[in-house]
Amino acid sequence: PAAPVLPVLVLACDRSTVRRCLDKLLRYRPSAQRFPVIVSQDCGHAETARVIASYGDAVAHIRQPDLSDIPVPPEHRKFQGYYRIARHYRWALGQVFRARGHRAAIVVEDDLEVAPDFFEYFEAALPLLRADRTLWCVSAWNDNGREQMVDASQAELLYRTDFFPGLGWLLLDELWDELEPKWPRAFWDDWMRQPEQRRGRSCVRPEVSRTVTFGRKGVSHGQFFDQYLKFIKLNDRFVPFTRLDLSYLKKDEYERSFLPRVYSAPEVRVEELQGNRRRELGAVRLQYSGRDAFKAFAKALGLMDDLKSGVPRAGYRGIVSFVYRGRRVYLAPPQDWTGYDPTWS
Repeated sequence: PAAPVLPVLVLACDRSTVRRCLDKLLRYRPSAQRFPVIVSQDCGHAETARVIASYGDAVAHIRQPDLSDIPVPPEHRKFQGYYRIARHYRWALGQVFRARGHRAAIVVEDDLEVAPDFFEYFEAALPLLRADRTLWCVSAWNDNGREQMVDASQAELLYRTDFFPGLGWLLLDELWDELEPKWPRAFWDDWMRQPEQRRGRSCVRPEVSRTVTFGRKGVSHGQFFDQYLKFIKLNDRFVPFTRLDLSYLKKDEYERSFLPRVYSAPEVRVEELQGNRRRELGAVRLQYSGRDAFKAFAKALGLMDDLKSGVPRAGYRGIVSFVYRGRRVYLAPPQDWTGYDPTWS
């Protein structure tokens, strides 16, 4: 069958550094026909528009027509930017799926730099996303992907996660059919993380991120940037994903292999991890039983400790897999886990 056309939608505003994002996308994309790059610009920023225009026919440049102020509640005045972003996403995704009729799209923002195998990864994951109804996105991002917390020698390793990671992600037109009518006025990514939208579905995410962000200045004012985001490891080893069998990520198969691996790992105490003791055990498990314990362990080990609708970043069935002092650790709830508690936030 003909290879599917998989557009990359780049959301831009007033960062002329979008050049860094576009240069890498154009350098690494294997085909202009199969991976058209569509840059959607909000804000009407002239210098950024000139940068985008300088690429000529290599990218399609579309402009969000509505640049008006958005009426917001007085207590949200400082969040006006988040309302603009949500409005722009809605318009731009509408252009990709409605006006241009694409069946799937990869979404990136103007402050992301992509890895050499970014396109290979998404091309390989697209059939999986179509085949497994329990998946609703594929993401290039590992929230806990700092260099010392990933195994770079396992760059081919992928996971399921219940946390919507964003930051370079693939969705199908049918998901947009579902989300568009109820799209929120602001804070779209946290809205995606609510149970009403997620509906028990998962995303695929990599061990080693296929994007990094260089956007310290933005609407979120560098929240998390200095502490976590600037240390994320960008994969530099090309993995031929389209030649690999990714069926292990289908829900039933994944749970048959991943859950026994986690719960057969010997349990250790956080002090033993921090003291680098019991090295002979190999992969180990650290068990938490409540929100406060999870947050304390995450903080102690350098993981992102915030929860969204009760779901930990990069978590699957409450389990977060990462590397600590060179060994695999599973931060996990008890084996009889019954689901997320949205009050854990």
